[in-house]
Amino acid sequence: MFDWKKAALFVGGTAFGSAGIKLLTSKDAKKAYAHATAAVLRMKDCVMQTVNQAQENCGDILAEAKEINENRAVEAEKAAISAEEPAAESAE
Repeated sequence: MFDWKKAALFVGGTAFGSAGIKLLTSKDAKKAYAHATAAVLRMKDCVMQTVNQAQENCGDILAEAKEINENRAVEAEKAAISAEEPAAESAE
């Protein structure tokens, strides 16, 4: 016994698939793909600009932090030297 329902579904699916492939490869679809790809590329450029700006800011922050630590080390060294001087004078 032949199942006409399954055969009809197979033929309908094949026809729908063929029509879908035709639709996806049409000139209009290609234009839509090109516009979507262009939008993605513009978004990528925007994101990369933001990332570059963030990296530059991080570099500035790191340089400033190193400078702060160097200044603190110099101040601590000066404080240690000035604390030793009175002790050296009282030992004489």
